[in-house]
Amino acid sequence: MMAELPLDQVRTLLAVVDEGTFDAAATALHVTPSAVSQRVKSLEQRTGRVLLRRTKPVRATESGEIVVRFARRLARLERDAHAELGMSGSGEPTRLSIAVNADSLATWFLPALARVPPELRLCFELRREDEDHTAALLREGTVMAAVTSSPDPVAGCSVRALGRMRYLPVASPGCAEQWLGTTTGTPLHEVIGSAPVVAFDRNDDFQDDFVRALAGGPGASALRHFVPTSEGFVDAVVAGMGWGMVPEVQAEPLLRAGRLVHLGPGREVDVPLFWQQWKLDFPALGAMTEAVVAVAAETLVPGPAS
Repeated sequence: MMAELPLDQVRTLLAVVDEGTFDAAATALHVTPSAVSQRVKSLEQRTGRVLLRRTKPVRATESGEIVVRFARRLARLERDAHAELGMSGSGEPTRLSIAVNADSLATWFLPALARVPPELRLCFELRREDEDHTAALLREGTVMAAVTSSPDPVAGCSVRALGRMRYLPVASPGCAEQWLGTTTGTPLHEVIGSAPVVAFDRNDDFQDDFVRALAGGPGASALRHFVPTSEGFVDAVVAGMGWGMVPEVQAEPLLRAGRLVHLGPGREVDVPLFWQQWKLDFPALGAMTEAVVAVAAETLVPGPAS
């Protein structure tokens, strides 16, 4: 017979992960730290798995993440049941946690959330993360939905293609003249590897990938500036600090105004985006998904990645 997962133990594990320590979880649950520890140990014995890494803060193991996802979905279903039964009391709004990459957040994603009917009383909790890593937050059970670059669904999630976000290699006119051969006619592949470059952070290798594809070698110049916001990134490129890969929707008005120049027409780079969400059937999540898919269809480049 399949072993049951006692709900008090499951909720306790979730509290430890969310609060970060056993003591903080005990305070949140109004029990003693020893009771929290005992519940977690009992759950680990019942599952036959180590569920937590006893680090600071405490982190779930791979097996623990499965239980955490179960706990979050259970809490969501419980809240929905209370609401349908008229037991919600204070009429609390529904909170939806979402992981989204910075460029989507700065361009098309907030208008999508603004389309969700206000009578649904939704509160959005957004987690900004690179699109290559948002799926990890789904896997951990930290968020209920995410914009990702992966078409492979996380266990327990559905996935839908949103379209492609197109990026253009651009620079300010002054930077292009000084470093990128626009006045001398030097081919871009001969100079881009030594030109100053703007990157989002130390994990951002987008510009390096572009240079390697264009000119080979180790990638973009070591003369680089890290600007970890989408809007700040664009501002840094416009200010002439270096060239960078800028979303087309942000670059176009600046190109028309002459504040940026396109370094490689025909060398745009498309990044496919996907929407992943928990397989839960409740109106709030469905309404949000409809809005996200609709605005993505209006904003992003359609079709598979090139």
